Amino acid sequence: MPSEQPARRRPGRPRSLPARASDDAAYDDILNVLGKQLGEAAQAADPRGHRKLKGVTFEFENDVRAVHSMAGTTGYSLASNWFTQLLAQLAVANSITKSQLCVFLFVAGGQVPGTGTAQYTQQEIADGLNELARKKGGKQITRSTVNRAIKALIGYKWVESVGNGRIRLNVTLWFQGNSNDQHRVLAEIASEHDHDPTAFPHDIGPELPHQEEFDFGQDTHSREKRTG
Repeated sequence: MPSEQPARRRPGRPRSLPARASDDAAYDDILNVLGKQLGEAAQAADPRGHRKLKGVTFEFENDVRAVHSMAGTTGYSLASNWFTQLLAQLAVANSITKSQLCVFLFVAGGQVPGTGTAQYTQQEIADGLNELARKKGGKQITRSTVNRAIKALIGYKWVESVGNGRIRLNVTLWFQGNSNDQHRVLAEIASEHDHDPTAFPHDIGPELPHQEEFDFGQDTHSREKRTG
């Protein structure tokens, strides 16, 4: 008997390989969709499917952003819109003193970029706040008033003392630097406070309602002397 010829195998179709895991899944998805669309377009142009995709070119346009134009030479900071409105509301309601508001704003404007801290002694804060008042011969804030204001701001969790004349701002309220710097500072703060959700910079005060006593430009001794 004549030997049987082996059955001729039909050429198999290429198998699709599983997609390789990528750190940029969104980018891979875009390429997959684009490749599928290009493949369908090629098939529609030539039903035989003999045309091959030679290459795809992507062109990216640089997003050139303008630099902020700010008055003065000390740069700019980012502030919470919620907090800036809260400052105004607290001032109108006499829930913070003028000295507390002034000390906070002066320290916030003196941050070392990217650190969330300002390097000031209490006397340097007083001298800085009194710069214009001294020229006008008006009332000036005292160092003891600055001391009381800082203690109140620490209680509100707007600032905290970190030693060596450094004052750390609550960087969720006011920060000079980019978002990477801010998240790094927040991680440092969380670590220093054992990730306590009630510690600085959380639970922002002051608690309402309450009213602060006016104390700008005079210390306790001078008030007692005037009322005595």
